[in-house]
Amino acid sequence: MKNVLRALMLGFAAVTITALAVAQGPGINYAKVQFIPQLLAPNVYILTGSPGADAGHPEAAGGRIGVLAGPEGVLMVDATYAPLSDKLAAAIKQINPGPIRFLIDTHYHPDHTGGNPNFAKKGALILAREEVRRALITPPPPAVLAAVGDAASWKDPERLPIVTYGNGATVKIHFDGETVDLIPLPPSHTNGDTLVRFENANVIMLGDFYRNYGYPFVDVTRGASFKGTLESIDLLLRTADTNTKLVPGHGSLPTLADVKAYRDMIVDVRSKVEQMAANGSSLQQVLAAKLTAPYDATVPGGTDPLPAGLGNSADRFVSALYAEVKASR
Repeated sequence: MKNVLRALMLGFAAVTITALAVAQGPGINYAKVQFIPQLLAPNVYILTGSPGADAGHPEAAGGRIGVLAGPEGVLMVDATYAPLSDKLAAAIKQINPGPIRFLIDTHYHPDHTGGNPNFAKKGALILAREEVRRALITPPPPAVLAAVGDAASWKDPERLPIVTYGNGATVKIHFDGETVDLIPLPPSHTNGDTLVRFENANVIMLGDFYRNYGYPFVDVTRGASFKGTLESIDLLLRTADTNTKLVPGHGSLPTLADVKAYRDMIVDVRSKVEQMAANGSSLQQVLAAKLTAPYDATVPGGTDPLPAGLGNSADRFVSALYAEVKASR
């Protein structure tokens, strides 16, 4: 049984690596991407990449960017793909021409850290979890490197966070009249996720542990899990209130009720997977049961084909749940 479970987990890890490579590199029309600004509070903005230019993220290219702008300069959250750095810097300059002082990485994936070197060379101090620095130090397998291409560099020394913190107390940055909380999360989307809260503006940037374009995705190659995802959601629900503006890395901006419904959906589908697994069902039987069917109509992109013949995010979600359930038995 242990050998079967190991093979199951290794197989899913291989699929995860392939999915990450597809989502972080090929099929991006960088020339087509523009950054669309949105004001959330008097000095807090988000910038979202153009839709239809990124095969891995068709709803919007790369990860969403956060910008705190004021008399002391700019603090930014996440840095999108490397080839988009100049466009992103120009878009930020339209908001505030001052220096970019700080860059916070919500996690290590290239659509959030690819631009790190270019913004570091512009003077930004990069902050992130210790796990993010370790992930960026360790090159991925050659096939992933080839697939990521120029979306991110694993060689440029400027890519690495300079200030790191562990899975402990909240880090606070006092800047531009705002208090910015860097809140470490349990292993959820990756093992190095950070929630970024702007206290005065009442804005929280979520990174990717919540996403409403496609079903939840966990990077098992970095120790992520749906158990950790649920713990992270619970932490968010304790931190936010009904007036908080919530900003995911991908998809539309949710309400707190949307996040609660997202949690309920994960719990419901996981419970059904657990029941089928306990009755001896194979992964193929679980997938054939279409356990996400009650939610498919309300999850944009959930049943759309993923690039490179990787199925769809509903099946990827259920497969990951099945692997996690089997591994915990």
